[in-house]
Amino acid sequence: MTNGALDLSKLAKYFSDEDAARALLEDMRWGGNPTCPHCGGLEPYTLTPKATSKRPGRKGLYKCRACRKQFTVTVGTIFEDSHIPISKWLLALHLLASSKKGISAHQLHRNLGISYKGAWFMAMRLRHAMAQGPMGDLMMKGDVEVDETYVGGKRKGTRRGRPGPESHKTPVVALVERKSGRVRAFPMPRVTAENLKQAVYSHVQRDATLMTDDYFAYRSVGEGMAAHEVVKHTNDEYVRGNAHTNTVEGFFSLLKRGVNGVYHHVSRGHLARYCDEFAFRYENRKVSDGARAAKMVLAAEGKRLTYKQPA
Repeated sequence: MTNGALDLSKLAKYFSDEDAARALLEDMRWGGNPTCPHCGGLEPYTLTPKATSKRPGRKGLYKCRACRKQFTVTVGTIFEDSHIPISKWLLALHLLASSKKGISAHQLHRNLGISYKGAWFMAMRLRHAMAQGPMGDLMMKGDVEVDETYVGGKRKGTRRGRPGPESHKTPVVALVERKSGRVRAFPMPRVTAENLKQAVYSHVQRDATLMTDDYFAYRSVGEGMAAHEVVKHTNDEYVRGNAHTNTVEGFFSLLKRGVNGVYHHVSRGHLARYCDEFAFRYENRKVSDGARAAKMVLAAEGKRLTYKQPA
C-alpha cells in the first residue's frame, strides 16, 4: 500500500471513510506490525469494549503487553491530540508532498472544509515533520555546493545583489550534496565567515570539495576543506569545468517561486520551517508522490508541535 503507487485518485476512498483512513495510516507508519510508541513493544493487542460495557470503544486503540500503556496510531506523532479527522490529515499530507511549490493554508482551508487557523497549523505541523535531524555519521561528502540567497518582499529603490545588514530581507544558506541531491537549508541572521563555518563544518565532511561563488566570506571556510573551487560571478564566470553552483541555485529558484508565488509572505520566525519543506521535497523529488507522502509519515515519528510554540 505504501510502495509509491498510492496516488490521489486511489486515495479518494480513504478520505470519506475514517476507519479506512486510520487503517491506511497504521500501514504507512507500522507496515502491518503495530509498535508501542512508549516502550517500543512489538506485541500490542487491540482493545475492544466488553459486551456489557455501556461506553462505546475507541476504534484503533491498542494496549502494550510490555508496558501496559494504551495508544493509537497518532500517539507520538504530529497527528496526536488533533481534532481534525485522519482522513483530512492524509489529504493535506498528500497535497503538501505532491505540490512542487507548496500549497497555501488558504487552499487547504478551502479544499478540506476546515478553518483557516486549523489549516495553517496543520501545514506547520507537516513542515515540522519534514525537518531533517542532525547529519551524524551521514555528513555530506564529495562535491558540495554552498550558496546564499535573500528572501523577502521587494522594496522600491532596492538593487540586485547582496543587501546590507539593514535590509528587510532574510538570508538563507543552502548546502547541496551534488551526487545524492541531499539538501540542508536554513535562515541565517547574517552571512559572515563565522556563521558560514558553523553551517558548513557541521554538515560537510572536511575531505569534501566545496563549490562556491567568489563572495569573500567563503575564503576562510574553504581553507578548512580538502578542496575549494570558486566560480567568479563578478567576472561573469558561472561554470569552469566541474566547478559551478548551478545545483544549489536551482534549489533556490524553487524556494523563491514557492515563497513569492504561493505563500506570498513568510515571516522570519517561520522561514526555517518553509526551508525544511522545500529541502524535503527537493531531496525526494525523484520518488513518486505516494512514496514521498509515506516518507513524511515516517518522518513524523517522535515529533510534536503545539500551537503555542509553532516557531
